Amino acid sequence: MSEAGGQPRRFRFGIQGRSTGPRETWLEMIRRVEEAGYSTFLAMDHVVRGLDPIASIMAAAMATTTLRVGSFVFANDFRHPVLLAKAAATIDLLSGGRFELGLGAGWLKEEYDQTGIPFDRAGIRIERMTEAIHLLKRLFQEEHPLSFSGRHYQITGVIAPPHPVQRPHPPLLIGGGSQRVLTIAGQEANIAGITTRAHPGGEKDFADLTDAATERKIAWVRAAAGDRFPEIELNAVLSDVIVTDQRQREAERLASRYGVTPAQVLASPLTLIGSIDEMVERLEARRQRFGFSYIVVQEPNLERFAPVVARLAGK
Repeated sequence: MSEAGGQPRRFRFGIQGRSTGPRETWLEMIRRVEEAGYSTFLAMDHVVRGLDPIASIMAAAMATTTLRVGSFVFANDFRHPVLLAKAAATIDLLSGGRFELGLGAGWLKEEYDQTGIPFDRAGIRIERMTEAIHLLKRLFQEEHPLSFSGRHYQITGVIAPPHPVQRPHPPLLIGGGSQRVLTIAGQEANIAGITTRAHPGGEKDFADLTDAATERKIAWVRAAAGDRFPEIELNAVLSDVIVTDQRQREAERLASRYGVTPAQVLASPLTLIGSIDEMVERLEARRQRFGFSYIVVQEPNLERFAPVVARLAGK
């Protein structure tokens, strides 16, 4: 959460990609992400919608020189850990050590139904993700053929993938809004992504955006992390970014949509409304209060948020 000496961790910013092409338009967007000072391009993982994340992450790495690339987040149930370890190590190797591995338990029931994969209850999906994390870490680090017998995964004599550049493994991001997932983030992750709760039908619980809810979630990470909590980077994906001189009016509009109060909208660490100066001030205050230093916005906000990135990145 903080750097050595107790200083706040420096800001960095990411873009969560959404566009699907055409090719030159997509590559132009990726290059613009790097030029604007964002640290990371993050691909989403959906079965049908959007580009394939592994292919697009690799393409983004090849189109840039310093931009970090990653997933927010791979759905564990759709990616066997042996195959994911190989893909992740390959991306990290070929990108020169610029990969971040974001992993989640899977949550969108529609995609399970589309692929015929059983949609187990949340506890089972989270348990399976935890086992996958342990297996991934071993695959990244071990030199000899690996055998493993767990409740959900059994492998025999698997030869480890090429070693990633980043050792012992690429930074692991675990994101979620539940106590169980954020406890795992505290125990296992390098980056903890604080999100709203999401329901199997795809709808988000926007009452879960409040500052009180966020403090509770960070406390879960802190309790699970113990002494290693200062080493964990806290990540927030902003649900709304609105550049305006009419903060109250926009807050009222969002409050009506989400079923919360305007005050809750303005206080939420996962929304950002105001002028560029106000946004800079609020992000600095949120870092001081909550510890958020790694801020991610959606691709449509790339240009409107770029002045904030220019002001705060690396500071």
